[in-house]
Amino acid sequence: MAKWDAIVIGAGNGGLSAALTLQKKGKKTLLLEKHNVPGGFATSFRRGRFEFEASLHELCSYSNLPGTGNVRKIFEELGVHDKIDWCRIPDAYRMITLKDTEKIDAVMPFGVSSYIEKMEQYVPGSRESMVRLFELGENVRDTGEFLGSIKAFNGGLVKEILSEHMDFVRVAPYSSNEILKTVGVPKKARDIFNAYWCYLGVDTDTVSFIHYMGMVERYLSMGAVCAKGRSHEMSCAFLDRFEELGGTAWFNSFVNKLVTQNGRVVGVRVAGRDEAEYADIVICNSAPNNAIAKMLDPADVPEKARVRTNARRFAGRGFTMFLGLDKSPDELGIKEHCFMIFDTADTAKQVKTMRSIETNNAQATVCLNRAVPGCSPEGTTILYFTTLYTEDCWSRVREEDYVKTKEYVANKMIDNFELATGLKIRDAIEEIEIATPATYARYTDAPQGTIYGYNLDKWDGLVPRILMNGSDDLIPGLYFASGYGTQALGYGSAYTCGYQVANRAIKKQAEEAIK
Repeated sequence: MAKWDAIVIGAGNGGLSAALTLQKKGKKTLLLEKHNVPGGFATSFRRGRFEFEASLHELCSYSNLPGTGNVRKIFEELGVHDKIDWCRIPDAYRMITLKDTEKIDAVMPFGVSSYIEKMEQYVPGSRESMVRLFELGENVRDTGEFLGSIKAFNGGLVKEILSEHMDFVRVAPYSSNEILKTVGVPKKARDIFNAYWCYLGVDTDTVSFIHYMGMVERYLSMGAVCAKGRSHEMSCAFLDRFEELGGTAWFNSFVNKLVTQNGRVVGVRVAGRDEAEYADIVICNSAPNNAIAKMLDPADVPEKARVRTNARRFAGRGFTMFLGLDKSPDELGIKEHCFMIFDTADTAKQVKTMRSIETNNAQATVCLNRAVPGCSPEGTTILYFTTLYTEDCWSRVREEDYVKTKEYVANKMIDNFELATGLKIRDAIEEIEIATPATYARYTDAPQGTIYGYNLDKWDGLVPRILMNGSDDLIPGLYFASGYGTQALGYGSAYTCGYQVANRAIKKQAEEAIK
């Protein structure tokens, strides 16, 4: 009977991070992946003479200074930072609204000071409130780092928190918009500042200020990066390092069963293999819903785990269009890297439109060439367009209407980009590929095609998840490392979640051994 210290199911971002962390900590680890390449969403593919990035727009919390930025620290500790050829993202974003009475077209830079000065140009009189906002954001970030450094909680910490970290305590219950209004940020400045909400898929009347401000403050102060070889370069770097340290990875290995003994997960069964693989620690880089519904016998699922999992809602279902154009960005007039295009700056109204295929016009469009020169043949351009659906509307599309429907959305995206920017791209299209929620569901087994895990509801947002860290470990021996975990959605969050879950599992194993 094969015996491992740890088994990780799925070589997506969270799984790769978890497997590498376990192996680096001396755990004999088996990494299982159903595809023939690592990465999950973090991969690339070719169409004609273009290599398209499957999903990454930019990796945040990754400073250009060694030892700074939460994600960079993890990459450095695990020994993968130097294995990747990094490119810096040139600008923060360009936000455009199409249907508001007062339309917005704002190009925003990196750097907090530069951002505030640019905001003052767009919204005269906003500088003072924006300075206050970012000072508050820095205080909240410092508290977050302090809380993350706590190894064991004791009564003395309460006094320290109440005396030195009251800003965090004061803002914790409130949404981003509630705090922005309290600080006195003018409406137009709030609208421009809120542009990044689409990367969370949650409106700023709902998302916590701590989550949104923490994300934007790190983004603007540290900038962002992407890999020259697309996100697949990052996935390969993790896999190479894992194998360098003696880790074992099996590809084309689909886990269809979790093995249990006395209510505890002790191993896995791989389709097509006669014997099970056993380990003290099993980490799953897939949705808890999949583990409960497809991998476990109902009798082995604690009622609390079933109730908690079913109570949570899935976050945005992804739709992406990939375009290879036969003209250069300069020829097309494309100057920016990232375009946020909305009907309205009212995020709550925009989210409501994202419930259906017909009404959803929100999109993030990225010109990869502006971040990675030479990513496509000379004289060409790579663009990719992404939107989210907040309801499972694609499951209602009839099979005979599927191709027509995805072409309808793709054409609408192109039309809206041309309308918003005044640039013409349609006649330059050489290659086109489209991924719908059905595509993502098929490729990664993501329920309903969600690319963001569980929705950031008020009761299930970042702050409640951090405060309840470890509360999802409801099935003994089984842990989850993905966008469904404590850190929520996104590349950086998935890497962080995998790293943290692996360390938590090791710690818990040691505690159980003492008992």
